[in-house]
Order: sequence, then C-alpha cells, then structure tokens
Amino acid sequence: MNNVNKYLISFVLSAIAATASAGDFAFLGNTAPVFTETPEASTGLNAVYVLNNTAGVKIAYTADSNPASVKWYVYGNTGGGYAQEVTSGISVEGTTSVLNAIDANKGYIIEEGTNRKYIWVVNYADFYFSIDALAVSSESDCSTTIVMPVGFGPEMTYYTINGQRKVLDREISLSYNTLEWNDETSSYQYVERAKSFTALKESMQVDAPLCNTTFVVKGDKYLHFWGTEDSAESDTYQAQAVEVHATATRTNPEEGDTELGGSAPADICFEGFVTDAVIHKEWQIAKDEEFVEILQRYDEETLNYTFNEAGTFYVRFMGANDSGACESYSDIFTISIGESDLRCPNAFSPEASEGINDVWRVKYKSIISFECHIFNRWGVEIFKFNDPSQGWDGKYKGKYVGPGVYFYVIEAKGADGKKYKLKGDINIVGYNKNKNNRRADSRRNAVC
Repeated sequence: MNNVNKYLISFVLSAIAATASAGDFAFLGNTAPVFTETPEASTGLNAVYVLNNTAGVKIAYTADSNPASVKWYVYGNTGGGYAQEVTSGISVEGTTSVLNAIDANKGYIIEEGTNRKYIWVVNYADFYFSIDALAVSSESDCSTTIVMPVGFGPEMTYYTINGQRKVLDREISLSYNTLEWNDETSSYQYVERAKSFTALKESMQVDAPLCNTTFVVKGDKYLHFWGTEDSAESDTYQAQAVEVHATATRTNPEEGDTELGGSAPADICFEGFVTDAVIHKEWQIAKDEEFVEILQRYDEETLNYTFNEAGTFYVRFMGANDSGACESYSDIFTISIGESDLRCPNAFSPEASEGINDVWRVKYKSIISFECHIFNRWGVEIFKFNDPSQGWDGKYKGKYVGPGVYFYVIEAKGADGKKYKLKGDINIVGYNKNKNNRRADSRRNAVC
C-alpha cells in the first residue's frame, strides 16, 4: 500500500472514530453505499450487510474501550458454533478495529469482552441481477400466465448463528396490466398488477391478465438502491382469460315485491359486462340452480325480460373466449314469482277526501292479463281499463257520476295459469253533496 492510500485510510478511520458510537460498523473502500438488512431477531444476527462488491473493502468496528481486545470470528453455513477466529489482517486505529480483507458471503462475530455482535456480509457481485428478455409460455392457461425470463438473479442466501439457511427478498418485480371490476362505475377498468419475487426463476407465474398487455420484469431492490435497476419487456401478449359481471334491475316494482321477484309481470333489465377476450356471450334462464336444463338463451349483453309465469327462475350471464377454452359465469340471480290473486273492493268515495279511497282499484298479485268493464245500472259501459295498477276515478266523460250502485265485469289471467271471471257491485258513498250542487249535477248527468 502506498503512502497516499495509507493516509486516506487513516483519515477515514479518524473521522469514523470521531463520529461513530461503540458497536458501530463501517465499510471502507466500497464503491457504492452499503445496503443494510435488519433480519428477524430469531436469526441471532444484528444485521445483514449487502455490498455492491467486497473486493478491496475493509470492515471497521468501533470499540467500546480497547480496540486491541476486539476479536473477529468468521463462519459459514455451519453456523456460529463452528466459527473460526481471524488471526491475521486486523489493524487498530484509535478506537477502531479494522478487518482488512473480507471473506465474502460469510458471517462474522465480533467479540469485545463479554459483548458480541453478529453480522453477515453479502457480496452482491456474486448474485448480480440482470435481465435480457421475456417470453410467455404456451402452457399458460385460463387462470395462470407463465412468464419465462432470460437473465440472472439467483437466491441471495445467508445463515443464522445456528446455521439455518435464509433467503433475502430481492423484490424482483413482474408487472402487467389487467382489468378489474369497479362497483362504483359499474364497469371494468384497466389497472396495473405487480408481483414480487425473491429471485429470478426460470418460470414466474401470475394471475392471467384480462386484457392484452406486455410483461415487465424489473429489479432488484439493491440495484434500485444504487440507481442501476435493470429491466426487460415482453412482446404484447394476447389475453385468453375471461371474466364477466352482471347486474339486474326490476323496472316495474309493485308494493310488496322483493328486489327482483314478487308479483308478475316482473320486467327485469339484465346487463352483462365482459373483459376484452370474451367473444361468445349469452344469458341463460333455467328452473334449476345447476342449469341442467336451460329454458332460454339470449346472445346479447343487455336483456330486457318479462317473467309472466309463477315459480322460481335462475338467471346467469356467461362469457367465453374465441376457442371456448376459457369460460366465466356471473353470479346467479334468483327470481321468485308468486301465485296470482285478484280482489275487488265494493265501495269508494270519489272526491270525498282527496287521496283517501277516492279511486276504485283492484288488489292483485301476479296478474299477467286483465280487462275490466264498469257499467251503470242501465247497462251502459262508462269506463274500462286493462292495467290492474290503474283504476276508476268515478268520472264519465270527464264529470263525476252520481252516488249509487255500479257494476264491474273482469276477465283476467294469473302467472300461475289461473283464470278469473269476476262480477260485482261498486257503491259510490260519502259523496260531497255540497260541492257544486253535486246531487243536481248527478241527476242531470245520469245516463238513461
């Protein structure tokens, strides 16, 4: 060693001694900062140091009292119990004990009196990460894509004081784009996915992307720390995996109906959403939850369907890729349509109290066809309607009829196939006789 180098090392050691606390380590002669890993307490190690290159690097240890009393031990994969004392290549400068040559990828025990420090030193040059190219394996399937990198990045190992093998996480990143369902926007959105690997493997598996994408391998965290990250990108991969999502909304809910089922007719708008690789798609309607026997199929993304039959129905949306090898099914929608019922009131009070029994309406469930005719006592038809949700407001030709008895005739059919033929009286009661002299008006408006 020439005098200039001796002077520089002496100067650095003096600076370390002036600023370092007892038990501190410093590395001299390294060309890049040292990455310090803090291992689990169970390893018995105080630290794992990763050096860009250990060639020509020295370890300086700041002693608590007398650096000449500091002893150095080195061990390998057999653990600290088989450590060998280092008897040469150690120098002292002030309060600093210096190990002048590092045995790379080894553990060190530094003993000062009854105190001991345990460290492991990794020579990154022996594990240097590089990536040249990426390819996607033909063995990829509908759920998993296998990426095959060309490069170097083996596991970086160290050993505990008990000789247990451990692996440092290099955090090698494999990233790509895919699609993800967003409930807030009711749509699929492009997102980036990344999976971390402890080492560069011959094949690296990720969840199959749902859109065309490229794969990028980047690493590792040590090169990132030193500002020299390496990366490679694949050719564009054509997505094969598929996924579908579906929603269902009843567009004609009645009081007492469930979310989708209840009374017929139940008009439901089904909407299907698909990822990029979906080519074949269809809605399926069945009477069994296993879809053993499918009643109806519709090859469209938006389906407006009316359930007119009583019973329980199951609906799902399906999508498949061009080859049909990859399929996806939505959640199953259950639509229960109840049995029919039709009842008619026999009295109401038009205009007597606004909003309270002032319209004659039937009470019904699951009525899919309906026709009602209303007659006065002379058999003249004064009103008719074919929607059971509607009713008669007591008017004929725009004017209220007089109080008395009227008659209805109804023909209807229920979702369960039941047919209704009803006849009965309608009594107009509680009439407001003082308003516009309704009694006189009723006589004048009476039909004969």
